[in-house]
Amino acid sequence: MRDLLLPLPQSPEYAKACKAMGLELRLCKRETGGDINLLWQVQSRKLPVLGRVDMVSRGPVGRTPADVARWLERWDRWHDGRPMLLNADGMQASALKRAGFFPLMTPATLAMLDLGEPNEMRAGLHQKWRNRLNRAEALGVKVTRHALSDGHWVLHRELEQAKTKGYRGLPPAFSACYARANPGQAVVFEARHNKELVAAAVVLRHGRMATWQIGHSTDQGRKVNAMNAVLWQMIGWLADQGHDTLDLGIINSDDAAGLARFKLGTGARAHRLAGTWLHYGALAPIARRLPAALVA
Repeated sequence: MRDLLLPLPQSPEYAKACKAMGLELRLCKRETGGDINLLWQVQSRKLPVLGRVDMVSRGPVGRTPADVARWLERWDRWHDGRPMLLNADGMQASALKRAGFFPLMTPATLAMLDLGEPNEMRAGLHQKWRNRLNRAEALGVKVTRHALSDGHWVLHRELEQAKTKGYRGLPPAFSACYARANPGQAVVFEARHNKELVAAAVVLRHGRMATWQIGHSTDQGRKVNAMNAVLWQMIGWLADQGHDTLDLGIINSDDAAGLARFKLGTGARAHRLAGTWLHYGALAPIARRLPAALVA
């Protein structure tokens, strides 16, 4: 399992954190010659009208695209006919339509950074991003690294901001629970300027991948480009630890253009997911007849 490139919702570390929060995930897998070539984690919830719904997020994960395609052709043989919500990745809309999945949400786009040798990664930074990093370093911004603790400042800031701006995502409590369930795998990077804490970010580690989960900066931190220093130190450390990819999360150029530029300025590539789809018995025949333009 460890040699597969598993996004956070498909990782065993995520499953441990969910279990600690009372949310059980079912691990499904297919093996060939003792090697796992396809896996997916399923979470079930009870929803109004639909009853129990199975959910698969960012999965299944296969060794090859053909493995994922075969899953889509046969997925109903491995489930009990309950409705399924699929946050798809690596699947064609036309194939999802043929399988009877009904489109609910358009695809999101993620910033994915491939990690490697420090000089190459620095050369891959966009010029403005690199200039801001140089300025932060020249101003003496210092970055330290610690295991995430329950009461950390950045968790409180994330909770406050979520309430103020009304956005939804994994709550700060999840990051704290992840840290307890997976010792050493939830790490916070802190930036100080003149000994004052001005920025912090949390990264969750899971196998070959890691996920940027939370990041906050004070007004002073923004003035000295502290978050550039934080993310640069995080990138280098993750590469040293053997991680291949850092998932920087959703990029939204319409509502958060500045944040999108910040993420892509690292040299990250834009990775488009395949959208959110529902398979529900009564809707499946309708889904298969939808015009191609509606599922593109």
